[in-house]
Amino acid sequence: MNSGETAPVGDDDREAVARQLGRPPRGLRAIAARDAGGEPTVVQTHPRLEDGTPFPTLYYLTAPGLVAVCSTLEAEGLMREFADRLDSDADLAERYRYAHESYLAERDALESLGTRVSAGGMPDRVKCLHVHVGHALAAGPGVNPVGDEVLDIIADRWPEHRPLINRA
Repeated sequence: MNSGETAPVGDDDREAVARQLGRPPRGLRAIAARDAGGEPTVVQTHPRLEDGTPFPTLYYLTAPGLVAVCSTLEAEGLMREFADRLDSDADLAERYRYAHESYLAERDALESLGTRVSAGGMPDRVKCLHVHVGHALAAGPGVNPVGDEVLDIIADRWPEHRPLINRA
């Protein structure tokens, strides 16, 4: 599932996400992406948590394998590389700004938080690869260039995780 489609959350999915996270999910609205075996990989959250607290992270990466490799790439400095490229590559910066606008439009269609803050440092910096991978899996190829590139790196470097990157 991608291209902004979501599926309702059943008890089995809620339990799977809780198992993946090691805690009950907060603000869970829908499953936004699944792996090749049907297991959730990305959830969509409500713009506000149950207690009314704003929660601007619309897409949340839940697949432990992808979470781990994103953390590894962050520790290796990939976010700095993207930040440098945003400063020198006008095309990447423009596509990244589009990802930011797309993210805001999707979230605002659910509920406006009255803010231009999206997630992951968009549109001016790269702050969290997990957010970008989650957004790329949920929205489909061509929406978030950082997430798309990170997914390509993961598929090349960790081929055992390719089934988690269900981009059909």
